[in-house]
Amino acid sequence: MWAPRAGGVELVLGPERIRLEPNDGGWFAVPEAHRARVAAALAAGERYGYTVDGAGPYPDPRSLRQPDGVHELSAGFDLGTHEWADAAWRGRDLDGSVIYELHVGTFTPEGTLDAAAARLPYLAELGIGFVELLPVNAFNGPHNWGYDGVLWSAVHEGYGGPAAYQRFVDAAHGHGIGVIQDVVYNHLGPSGNYLPQFGPYLLEGGATVWGDTVNLDGSESDEVRALILDNARLWLEDFHVDGLRLDAVHAFVDRRAVHLLEDLAVAAAEVEELTGRRKVLVAESDLNDPRVIAPRGRGGYGVYGQWSDDFHHAVHVALTGETEGYYADFADPEALAKVLRGGFYHDGTFSSFRGRRHGRPLDPDLVRPAQLVVCSQNHDQVGNRAAGDRPSAALDYNGLAVAAVLTLAGPFTPMLFMGEEFGAHTPWQFFTSHPEPELARATAEGRLREFERMGWDPSLVPNPQDPETRLRSILDWSEAETDDGARLLALYRRLIALRAEATGLWEGRFDDTEVAGGSAGDGRWIAWRRPGVAVAASLGPGPVEFRLDGVAGRRVALATDPAIRREGDVIAFPGPGAVVLVE
Repeated sequence: MWAPRAGGVELVLGPERIRLEPNDGGWFAVPEAHRARVAAALAAGERYGYTVDGAGPYPDPRSLRQPDGVHELSAGFDLGTHEWADAAWRGRDLDGSVIYELHVGTFTPEGTLDAAAARLPYLAELGIGFVELLPVNAFNGPHNWGYDGVLWSAVHEGYGGPAAYQRFVDAAHGHGIGVIQDVVYNHLGPSGNYLPQFGPYLLEGGATVWGDTVNLDGSESDEVRALILDNARLWLEDFHVDGLRLDAVHAFVDRRAVHLLEDLAVAAAEVEELTGRRKVLVAESDLNDPRVIAPRGRGGYGVYGQWSDDFHHAVHVALTGETEGYYADFADPEALAKVLRGGFYHDGTFSSFRGRRHGRPLDPDLVRPAQLVVCSQNHDQVGNRAAGDRPSAALDYNGLAVAAVLTLAGPFTPMLFMGEEFGAHTPWQFFTSHPEPELARATAEGRLREFERMGWDPSLVPNPQDPETRLRSILDWSEAETDDGARLLALYRRLIALRAEATGLWEGRFDDTEVAGGSAGDGRWIAWRRPGVAVAASLGPGPVEFRLDGVAGRRVALATDPAIRREGDVIAFPGPGAVVLVE
């Protein structure tokens, strides 16, 4: 146990209290005479915790199980008892794959990892390459998005705990699906965070909008970073996951010469070499900074991929016409074309929402399109709307089909949000279950304040503490069997299969993409070409006809509407729709 400012630390093991021996660097260790017995007790699942200078006992900061909640004692868990069946698994590349983002607690009515595992054959048939799980680490209360976690290594007991997590990863690999785990190293939740009792894990006086700032570069931060790097290795090596999605890396406060992102990239590469299995890191970054994913030898941090919110915003505005808040800049008719060409819309341009210039251009010699993860919806862009409404609330089948083509036939790595593939109408709303009345009230009030800048009606914002808010957010799988649901699901299957058949959709460089667009009457259109493929889409609302030179010899591999006509180089759309043409 690292507790550099403590005078004494005790291990509480069942009815016993074992005083730990101080070592160099602020570490405390179990005395040699007790180690075998302690190891056996923890392997058997014994409850344990620590007191610091008589206060406590507190859960273990490296706890793997919290069966009674984050405020109670930890439970030992032996990672070696699971008999893995994935010996032949070597991981998979992000390039050419499709990611499926899901929240364990609302993906199925049961809300467990085992219930999610039962849906893996469906995801395999759909053609999914990676499942990305929203954070599963322990948080206070039974239900939460997961971003209020306080124990980085403990799998939430309500989802099934660490044993269920091992079963899920094993099952995913058995279906040829990799697992990306969303991890949150930029802050800790408001309830159950006992790290400050042990040492300087947090910056004094520092806070993000979500919680206290983690001490990444201050005094005694070496061991804080080591805890984070050990946690990353835990998921990648011990839990066999194939990648990590790094939450909100723009919130890291790290002024060191070697950034935490670079340390994480090095750790992932070391695990990859050790295990012989592909490991990928994907950052959520609001910086539009290519250094995040540029190679380490060329001045970058070496993270493999990153989210591009600019793509989502450009698609959302193009299809819905919504321009409030941060969508305002993307009312530019050229926004979507610019994103398709260069990955970012804000590449040093003025952002009206931020009130300043933002971003920098990507260098096509350093970064490829497939390194950008894009979507037409995700947990943030749906869940952070006032009513948690999906695009299906504003778009009919034709509009949703165009969104699918823009995302899946573009040059980037696409990510789907659970239920998107059948046009789910269930909202995905922000929900919590804080037991503390004051925290519950503060969360609800803070949620209302968040929407002031977006100009949304506060009466639409559900109370996150109301159990009905979560229940409304559970997927209704029967929607996949409706006429429009089944039709859209078939389109998604075909689009994902087409990515494997026509690899020119995503292989290559940014400067391999030629983009054109325009409008005629009530219709707007956009088209792009890459080696061996061309994609054309009508964004609506009315009919549009345009010439796309050089496609007369290509066959239509996919059309979202049978009424779309092509005569030579001329393509005519009756309304919103899209086609993919291949050589």
